[in-house]
Amino acid sequence: MAVKDNKLNQIYINKKQQGVVLIVSLVFLVALTAVASALMLNTTSDMKMSGSSQIKVNAVQEAISTIDQVIFAQIQGNNNAFASSQFPLPMDGVVTSPNTTANITAVDSKNLVVDCPPSKLPSDNGEIKCNMLNVQAIKLYGRANTSNVQVNAGIAQRLLNTGG
Repeated sequence: MAVKDNKLNQIYINKKQQGVVLIVSLVFLVALTAVASALMLNTTSDMKMSGSSQIKVNAVQEAISTIDQVIFAQIQGNNNAFASSQFPLPMDGVVTSPNTTANITAVDSKNLVVDCPPSKLPSDNGEIKCNMLNVQAIKLYGRANTSNVQVNAGIAQRLLNTGG
């Protein structure tokens, strides 16, 4: 009889242990699911930030390209719009990038021809003056174009001082 009771105790203990293992494994499964969900949410926000950063970099590059496009358009052919005395010059017909505007303004609104910025060129004894201009491009980007990037470029065109 003792052998039979011993076998019954073993079966009872084994059944009890199997229930504990089930509960412990369910707790671990819930914990791992929670960790996996948290990591997936973190990854999603990282991807959104990375995408936003890439969109901004593209907007900056488009604004820089617009500056290059405006400068190139001003020096084509016999017409040099940088020598114009009417500023600001809007560049609506020149700019081809969507949601981008550009214009050219004089650095000194009262005087188009001013002293040149310092350079490594030999002294000119005041015979050379400069036409100082600012080319500005503004690119709208993002959801509903609510963000913008502004790029400025300075241009110093050297001119012979004729005393005027």
